[in-house]
Amino acid sequence: MQTLNTTPKADGFWMPGEFEPHAGCWMLWPERPDVWRNGGKPAQRAYAQVAMAIAEFEPVTMGVSATQYEHARHMLPESIRIVEISYDDAWLRDVGPTMVINAQGEVRGVDWYFNAWGGLHSGQYFPWDKDELVAQKLLEMERFDRYRAPLILEGGSIHVDGEGTLLVTEQCLLHPNRNPKLRQADIEAYLKDYLNVEVVIWLGEGVHNDETNGHVDNLCCFIRPGEVALTWTDDERDPQHEISMDAYQRLLAAVDAKGRKLAIHKIHQPDPMFITDKEARGIDIMPTSSLRNASKPLAGSYINFYIANGGIIAPQFNDHRDQKALETLRVLFPQHKIVGIPLARDILLGGGNIHCITQQIPLGKNS
Repeated sequence: MQTLNTTPKADGFWMPGEFEPHAGCWMLWPERPDVWRNGGKPAQRAYAQVAMAIAEFEPVTMGVSATQYEHARHMLPESIRIVEISYDDAWLRDVGPTMVINAQGEVRGVDWYFNAWGGLHSGQYFPWDKDELVAQKLLEMERFDRYRAPLILEGGSIHVDGEGTLLVTEQCLLHPNRNPKLRQADIEAYLKDYLNVEVVIWLGEGVHNDETNGHVDNLCCFIRPGEVALTWTDDERDPQHEISMDAYQRLLAAVDAKGRKLAIHKIHQPDPMFITDKEARGIDIMPTSSLRNASKPLAGSYINFYIANGGIIAPQFNDHRDQKALETLRVLFPQHKIVGIPLARDILLGGGNIHCITQQIPLGKNS
């Protein structure tokens, strides 16, 4: 692996769509007691459920700390590779690299700066120095060359169609706790250089109460070029209704890099969810991390799914809308097997969901 001084755009590399073929998927094992209740045990069961579901379709690698290696090895089947790595928390989508590919099938990775979703004043925990090194370590282990992008950004805040179009939210990318000295035009220029996109579609806010400051992967995603799925609610009293309606209007007005209008598919959100007293009591209170008190609202969304090779791994919340969400995904992905994850609430309690804890590696000649 070498760190390159050029950009993906200059070298003819671009970020492919998640729906394109994968060589595999990476995850990180949860254990942080101030994020995950009961010493991380419920979250570990949920992560194992996700990993085993994805492994039905493509190879999975789980990064695990030294103290959790034997436990994780016991919980996961041997078909899932486990590697020892240090990290601060288990959100691989946000701390890992964004993969890019060229026309010859060569894969490289973009390593963004990370500040725990907001830095010292509004981030979720401190320190985050181990998380900041995860992308570089992953690229070294996979022997992919690295681009170091001069931008604080998380992988959950970007979603592409693989054909030159990018979805982001203003709430996240323009938030003063990420890149306060950069204007919107500056940020867009970096995105075009490091993802090699031509059109950036700026949505407004993300899902209501999302502690990532509105990551787009909880709100809206490309399911294929020219088509997006959008989280929705019919309840006009819900703050999410205005947010989703604004996103819907912006998507209706948008034209992608190929000159297409977008087909928009709505997936109704689950009913409002909150941390229970019992769940809150299982979370350690530490001065260096965000509080997770009882009654804290949870940003549940069915959009936060993972597209595997021939499979869709989707969250379930024991909500009356779970089955309808799965049925909609079956219509949207007729060639895929739809797999619901019943334990997804335990991932949501930590601040995200299935898409947030996974990172696909595109299929290439060196992957």
